[in-house]
Amino acid sequence: MEITPEIKDRLEQLNKKYAAIGQDLVSYLDGLIFANPLTYWDYIEVDALLSLQKPKTDYPDEKIFIVYHQITELYFSLIQHELEQLCHNGKVISAAGQDQGWNETLDVDFFISRLNRINMYFETLTQSFEVMRFGMEKEQFTKFRMALLSSSGFQTAAYRRIEIACTDLKNLVIEELRTKLENTDHHEQLDNIYWRRGAIVEETGEKALTLRDFEKKYLQEFHDFADQYQPINIWKKFKGLAAEDQKNPTLVAALRTLDVNVNVNWPLVHFRTAVHYLSKGTGDEKGTGGTNWQKYLPPRFQKRMFYPELWSAQEKLEWGKKWVEEVLAESITTGPTFQRKK
Repeated sequence: MEITPEIKDRLEQLNKKYAAIGQDLVSYLDGLIFANPLTYWDYIEVDALLSLQKPKTDYPDEKIFIVYHQITELYFSLIQHELEQLCHNGKVISAAGQDQGWNETLDVDFFISRLNRINMYFETLTQSFEVMRFGMEKEQFTKFRMALLSSSGFQTAAYRRIEIACTDLKNLVIEELRTKLENTDHHEQLDNIYWRRGAIVEETGEKALTLRDFEKKYLQEFHDFADQYQPINIWKKFKGLAAEDQKNPTLVAALRTLDVNVNVNWPLVHFRTAVHYLSKGTGDEKGTGGTNWQKYLPPRFQKRMFYPELWSAQEKLEWGKKWVEEVLAESITTGPTFQRKK
């Protein structure tokens, strides 16, 4: 085979690359000679991936429940991947953990493109949630969920990291304490974050086991994560832009869309599904893990938003209201076993 100028150029580039890190190019070329061709199933780890579903019951639809939640966690991983780039000004980190470059300021086009990716991921999840709403038989769900008990999607740590990386924690404090704690440090704000009221036994005021287990495993990690990401969260990145860039309509629209995707659409597709499977008209049906989904999920009760400065007073007042009213109207009209609309 002829050593063309193109091949020679590539070899020279490789030689410089490996010399810069004290490695011998010839050894790496030997590795290419001995290596087997890569296959799709090995690269994607298909066998390992498909071995991760371990139902606790014999009800077939439990597998759907598990797979969809695993898909959700993978999408959350992609969202965190994009947020990491934004929070670090587009910094590129190599697979070996090496810093490949740092930008002093965040490029607006890069900011918009990564926000658009995040919104695309959330919208894919929201639109696909019909799998959870209509993809399981209600009778099977109400039975196999009893084997889950204290386990709940409430316990997703990835979603909490996404929230911490997106906004100042003062915006996620329990609404009645928001003004009081507005100027406290982010650790006190995190200790009073809204979701810590999401799994409380109303009769006693005590934390449900779901919440106790979740805090035991992750709360200190969240504090450490907040130390790292609160100074560089998405809102601070936006406010760090030049005044003219902060007026960019495409960027503002992307931030507003992210706010709605995370704080209205995502909790409300859960609410809609909970109504479908759990609502019996008594008002006291508990979600998995003992979560009080009727009060925890609807945005109009908590009025949490990442970017309150980007919304008008009227928009804040009606935050999520129309969405919830439509769901409640449907549940009243069609009952707890409503069918997919044609």
